[in-house]
Amino acid sequence: MSVSDGDIAFALELFDGLGPLSTRKMMGGLCLYRDGTIFAILQSDGSIWLKGSRTFAERVETEGWQRWTYSRDGAKTTAMPYWRLPDDALDDPARACMLARQALDELK
Repeated sequence: MSVSDGDIAFALELFDGLGPLSTRKMMGGLCLYRDGTIFAILQSDGSIWLKGSRTFAERVETEGWQRWTYSRDGAKTTAMPYWRLPDDALDDPARACMLARQALDELK
């Protein structure tokens, strides 16, 4: 399953306040980049996941954001450095952009 055009348009509009973004389809999802740095992934179910590092990752973990995990063929579960954007940020582009900026600050 791949991301829909509508979900892509929604994510790009949500993060419009960040300035120019680039994207790349990957593994059924879409990676979002700002100045060449990946900061979010849009999955095929429409969910948006911010990449976390250092203090941003620690903070969102403490706040209880859902972390992206996966396992293949019953193997050990692997945690990825991405946390699901909270629902309230999906309705608030200013908040979504603020969170994305915070994530980007820790990724540089």
